[in-house]
Amino acid sequence: MKAVDIVICGAGIAGISAAYHLTLRQPSLHILLIDRGAPLSLTSDKSTEAYRNWWPGPDDAMVRLMNRSIDLMEELARSSGNAFCMNRRGYLYVTADPSRAEQLLRAAEQAAHYGAGLVRRHERSPSDPVYVPSPPDGFEGSPDGVDVFLDPEEIRRRFPYLSERTVAVLHVRRCGWLSAYGLGMKLLEQARSRGTIFRTARLIGVEVQGGRIRAVRLAIPGMEERVETGCLVNAAGPFFSEVNRMLGVDLPVFCELHRKVMFRDEAKVVPRDAPLIIWADPQQLPWSEEERELLEEMERTDLLETLPGGAHLRPEGGVESPYVLMLWPYETRPLEPIFPLPEDPLFPEVVLRGLTAVIPGLAIYWGRMPRPVVDGGYYVKTPENRPLIGPLPVEGAYAIGALSGFGVMAALAAGELLAAHVLGEPLPDYAPAFAPDRYERAEYRARLRDWGETWQL
Repeated sequence: MKAVDIVICGAGIAGISAAYHLTLRQPSLHILLIDRGAPLSLTSDKSTEAYRNWWPGPDDAMVRLMNRSIDLMEELARSSGNAFCMNRRGYLYVTADPSRAEQLLRAAEQAAHYGAGLVRRHERSPSDPVYVPSPPDGFEGSPDGVDVFLDPEEIRRRFPYLSERTVAVLHVRRCGWLSAYGLGMKLLEQARSRGTIFRTARLIGVEVQGGRIRAVRLAIPGMEERVETGCLVNAAGPFFSEVNRMLGVDLPVFCELHRKVMFRDEAKVVPRDAPLIIWADPQQLPWSEEERELLEEMERTDLLETLPGGAHLRPEGGVESPYVLMLWPYETRPLEPIFPLPEDPLFPEVVLRGLTAVIPGLAIYWGRMPRPVVDGGYYVKTPENRPLIGPLPVEGAYAIGALSGFGVMAALAAGELLAAHVLGEPLPDYAPAFAPDRYERAEYRARLRDWGETWQL
């Protein structure tokens, strides 16, 4: 292959979405999509596969990006017979701390102001709005916004599996999950039908002349190859900064290791129709004295400290499936990406104990969890936890990266925005919020100092 119009480096959900949208707008484009592994195999298929339109400020950019992405996912689900099993069960934010309940309520009002939907309070009053439980499957007919429960008796009635200490539950509604692999393969199938070529290859060099992209050099099994192109899209996921260095570009991006656990809930503790459940409170784990001594011997005293909130879980599979997914980002120090992932034999037990705070019935598995399956990947993040989508300082180079833990849910809108940049089409007015050049603006750098909560899960 001597020349192509566009090379996309990275065949995760972001790179595939970019190819999908570029070929949707200009089917005549010759696009080469490369990855050092199989499509969607590095991190895209190892997430919670969830989506939400509930995001913080300081402006409405994230809510609008996610609403657009969910719109596009729903359109694709309708046209494909819901081939990627999109549901709308929602997210259940749970707290036992009255002060945190107030914080969640303020966040709900803010998200509503930004376009996430109405806040509906349920307080066992005759004037309460009707609560519509989420169906276990499908995404049509459910409300948006958030249903707020503050009455203990109503909480017990609606969610009997939650801790009796719970003082507030927020059921955020334009949320759910899907098959990330199914979605990605549907996009890739359509991109390839319009001429996109996928090759297993590793980017090893970029030729820049006169300030613009001229060619790329690829390592493919048994040889190297030079491909002329005027456009390179960096969609390299955890290798995003590595590709930027080839371009001489430095952006504030770092990687965090995030793991997830899947195990068989043989005792059926977690209802099969439950939403994604998030325990919002920091906590100290309930270790025995013997366990504490062992952790000290292992030099894991970090697990004896107060750990952050955000432990979450959801059912995996259909009604008959016994599986549950569990996650908890309690350790978020920046790391260089290493594959295969470093092992942590304590992770499944730590996450299980953390989630017992919200679902006490899980305690039956302490120390005897059915054999778990652990996988994961890296969240690639900016300091404010917003993506990088748009042109880089080298002419012909573009970024679609730093998609953190929201790559699957943001992919369709992110790919659409990237395609608009590349093709010179009109941009949505939220585009500057994600442009890589935002860090060159003095007012933006000042804004970063007081950014506030980023709502990472």
